Amino acid sequence: TEMSIAELKHDVEKIRKKLQHFGEINPMAVEAFNTMKERHDLISTQRDDILDAKESLLDTIYEIEETATDLFNETFNKVRENFIKVFRSLFNEGDSCDLIIENPDNPLDSSIEIIAKPKGKRPLSLSQLSGGEMTLTATALLFAFYLQKPAPFCVFDEVDAPLDDVNVMKFNKI
Repeated sequence: TEMSIAELKHDVEKIRKKLQHFGEINPMAVEAFNTMKERHDLISTQRDDILDAKESLLDTIYEIEETATDLFNETFNKVRENFIKVFRSLFNEGDSCDLIIENPDNPLDSSIEIIAKPKGKRPLSLSQLSGGEMTLTATALLFAFYLQKPAPFCVFDEVDAPLDDVNVMKFNKI
């Protein structure tokens, strides 16, 4: 549709008033904008790189934790089996012992409970065992680790001190 001259003059006057309200124009504004845009783009790119690196690191950490957990569980189960065998060779075949991961959902940060119940005893903790029984239990655990990952040599100093003659014979046997 065509506008009348009066309407056009009115629109032009409105636009002039708007232009007057703008005030001073900075001729360097475009250059400042381009500089700021360049800086913004650089920082945005760096931010994206950092977020990508973070995601990659988290993936790597997850993969390492998964591998470490698998290896830990595999080794733990073998050491547990060795502990039971060695413990029973030091005590009696019917005696019970175990290694229990207290939080199996998070084994790398979990405590491990050592259970040893020789000769029909039902101790609530290892401290309730006699000195000889504690020594033999610790020896069984140590040998359980050595059976899993042998060392070239092992030195025991005064290990026989808390043992009676029968237990010294058991220790010497293994």
